[in-house]
Amino acid sequence: REMDKKYKIRMPKLRMVKESKDKRRSIDDVERNTFEKSSAEKSKMEKEEQFFRETFMYDKEINVISRATAECSVPSNRRVDLPVTAGEQLDVIDVVEGHAVICRNSEGRYGYVLVEHLNFR
Repeated sequence: REMDKKYKIRMPKLRMVKESKDKRRSIDDVERNTFEKSSAEKSKMEKEEQFFRETFMYDKEINVISRATAECSVPSNRRVDLPVTAGEQLDVIDVVEGHAVICRNSEGRYGYVLVEHLNFR
């Protein structure tokens, strides 16, 4: 038994750094706030979609047909027109008779955009 004690390897104890409770709470708050923002964005997107369906009387399923880039900045003259800035990526939702398509921007807003202002590459 004396021989076993002699060759026994002792491992040092690793000490853990104790975080203060305030620091831990602040990290949890940050995570909670990011979740709240995403849910707020989600509800905003849902409101925009609901407004779109009511205004355009759109009862079909919303599917992205293609993506397009705005060639130039165009302000909106009416509420149903989508204001675009040059280089903005848009999702084309539906093709309407005439020279306009229904698009959705990155913020979730829907509206008409003239085909001549879009680049489909």
